[in-house]
Amino acid sequence: MSKPIVAIVGRPNVGKSTFFNKIVGKRISIVEDTPGVTRDRIYAEAEWRGIHFGLIDTGGIEARTDDIILSQMREQAQTAMDMADVILFLVDGKDGLTHADHEVANMLMRTGKNVILVVNKVDNPKNPPMDLYDFYELGLGEPIPISAANMLNFGDVLDEIVDAFPKDGDFEEDDSTKIAVIGKPNVGKSSLVNSLLGEKRVIVSNIAGTTRDSIDTPFEQNGKKYTLIDTAGIRRKSKINESVEHYSVLRAVAAIERCDVCLLMLDASEGLSDQDKRIAGIAHEAGKGLILVVNKWDLIQKETNTMRDFTRELQADLQFMSYAPILFISVKDNQRVNQVIDTVDRVSENRALRIPTGQLNSLLQDAMMMKQPPSDKGRRLKIYYVSQVAVNPPLFSFQINDRELMHFSYSRYIENQIRKTYGFEGTSIKFVFRAKGEKDEL
Repeated sequence: MSKPIVAIVGRPNVGKSTFFNKIVGKRISIVEDTPGVTRDRIYAEAEWRGIHFGLIDTGGIEARTDDIILSQMREQAQTAMDMADVILFLVDGKDGLTHADHEVANMLMRTGKNVILVVNKVDNPKNPPMDLYDFYELGLGEPIPISAANMLNFGDVLDEIVDAFPKDGDFEEDDSTKIAVIGKPNVGKSSLVNSLLGEKRVIVSNIAGTTRDSIDTPFEQNGKKYTLIDTAGIRRKSKINESVEHYSVLRAVAAIERCDVCLLMLDASEGLSDQDKRIAGIAHEAGKGLILVVNKWDLIQKETNTMRDFTRELQADLQFMSYAPILFISVKDNQRVNQVIDTVDRVSENRALRIPTGQLNSLLQDAMMMKQPPSDKGRRLKIYYVSQVAVNPPLFSFQINDRELMHFSYSRYIENQIRKTYGFEGTSIKFVFRAKGEKDEL
């Protein structure tokens, strides 16, 4: 079941990024007192009352403008609103009601979505100023006064958001394996999708950025259900000039969030770029299954160890995800494309693999005998117990004597021992460490 999506919209400089950052608990969006700073939507997961949802921060909307950047932000915000289940319309309580607010409100009412009106920069929401009631003119119901900077009245807003979500029964259950095809523009993503589907469903051309939006295509193979998510190419921000490519970035990131397995496509003739590493990092941090698909292998002049050497270079550059299998294909010549779905199946099984607690602790004892835990200032790390507490991705909880004694190198050593025994090819595995008396931080 997909998580509901909330888009935060409004004209520039009303406090959208501040609100977003406070909700997700991190300073993700740049916050400056200058209109137009947030030029790309940011997507993150948030939670309230045990309900998880996606939160989109948008650039400010200027309903009528000749400014190129502002018009691009308007396009981005429109796409965010199209994706959202609930729209949070933020206005400025200090500026009061403006003509631009009326125009944005008119845009929102045309969406037919649930819209929550929030008045920011109200220092005392319990005793709001009289002009707060001017915002009733927007026709969007009762305005909720808040102070994003001080997190005042946030609970009321989050309650309204969660109550406005579609109920569980309104979501369509989908048990298919979701595969996101990600990567830079022009590496062959749409061509791979067409090849896997056996028909031309996605437009293919040499022009980077042809695929403007994510396209979901369900299909079946060998009695198993899959959904292919073809995304627009992710570019470095300095290379993005068209508004359509601005908002395609969010589509790609959102596709990663809602998929099971990512196919990160690379161009064999170009090798690995810094942007490829960033894209891989997004998928790795999200805990998704990950397969490196090196396309256009037909263009590479081969020698005896060409594939081996290319593999070693990739693994050296992507040490944080050395678990990812690497496929060398040519979509154009249909070389090894038939291995893609088989590898997806294998990775999906590994993400769902659960190891019995007894086997885990036996492995842990053997690992500690082979390599003693580290010590610091006379105190040695002690690991009492380990259990697997989740799958998709696999998550392991360790009970130890002191978290400060758990060095990264020893954690990596334990991970390597687990992988040596159980594989977990294609999936990250995550650890949580807690001292006696602490609760799991899951």
